[in-house]
Amino acid sequence: MSAFTGVSIADGNRRCFCETSAVDARGDSGYHLLMITGYTRTKELMSTGESITAGPFNVGGHDWMIEYYPNGENPSCAGFISLFLTFHYDADIDEGEPVEVRFSFSLVDQVEKQMPTYIRGTGETRDFSTATSIWGNDRFMRRDALEQSADLKYDCLTIRCDVVVVSNSKVDDAGGHGGAEALMPDIHQHFNSLLQNKVGADVAFQVGGETFAAHRCVLAARSTVFMAQLFGPMKEASNSVIQIKHMEPKVFTALLSFIYTDSFPDMYEDNIKLCEICKDTGQGQEDEMSEAVDQGQDGEAAGDDMGLLQWLQGLFVAADRYDLQRLKFICVKQLSQRIGVSSVASTLALAEQHHCRGLKEACLKFIQVQSPPCLQTLMTSNGWGHIVTTYPSVLNELIAMLASNQRK
Repeated sequence: MSAFTGVSIADGNRRCFCETSAVDARGDSGYHLLMITGYTRTKELMSTGESITAGPFNVGGHDWMIEYYPNGENPSCAGFISLFLTFHYDADIDEGEPVEVRFSFSLVDQVEKQMPTYIRGTGETRDFSTATSIWGNDRFMRRDALEQSADLKYDCLTIRCDVVVVSNSKVDDAGGHGGAEALMPDIHQHFNSLLQNKVGADVAFQVGGETFAAHRCVLAARSTVFMAQLFGPMKEASNSVIQIKHMEPKVFTALLSFIYTDSFPDMYEDNIKLCEICKDTGQGQEDEMSEAVDQGQDGEAAGDDMGLLQWLQGLFVAADRYDLQRLKFICVKQLSQRIGVSSVASTLALAEQHHCRGLKEACLKFIQVQSPPCLQTLMTSNGWGHIVTTYPSVLNELIAMLASNQRK
């Protein structure tokens, strides 16, 4: 289990002064919390390329620090928050050997419950050394997405940094083998291999003209819906191919991947990176995108990004259909952070159809802060017409929210 290593508090109202209270966790895996109070003030005080340093804190016998860039680490990512993990090398203690580490950053919506909501990890190990002492994510999250999300409360947010030292010359077990490497959970890799090589597969699904092989016991263990479908009174015949309607093959692929590995599919991160690359091509496009966001427009790359959004919406529906609550929760957070003028109507309709209060509130809050021209564009769209005719109560809620704003 990951150990708590302490908390750092960066106060924007005290000229971004950061105070750290570290805990000696004495383990190869730990997490540290960075609390940003006075977020708006930190954004005003810090220029692009300037960071707040949190730490040090100790994991695996090494000291680490977090670098938080409220306006991006460089001009190409000025519209993003950047986060980096830094290896604090001590010549008197460290032996000079590279330290192999897996780490991730996440936003925490309730510190006392420790529920990471928006997670961006490396997905692979990194070697920290004197030559390369810093790794991280220069595009952790768009500032406009954060400012419209529920993760920024009372102008404060909490960032969690998880660190696992995989290869560590300082900590060996009794047999002389790296303790952290031996303790790294790999059951998800084994189950993913089982899904990929299809050994022992005993059920087949037909989805959009493609056939998928799987294992009944795995599906039933993860989903009450699959349990009833495969082993209940109305179970499907063992030799029949089960037809899955109203779902795209790429969505079902992601669904199976989550069921077997309990992690968000890798294809999501790949698509995110592709969309970010598409957004950044072309001189001056960053400025154009920022201007579009200020005007209430999407700032989305129309092709790949819209495809990603539809994939996320489809995965949300699939998670609800098969009662995969953790996957549904992750999809809700990702959809909430990708709401735009062209997508808010379809996302709001999904939220209402699947009785998802959190996603519905995120959509209504987004609409609430739009400019009048932007609202006019939204109200004349086909998607909004569908909401008005199918879910008229949503319109009443929105009018009540706008009226409440006027009174304030």
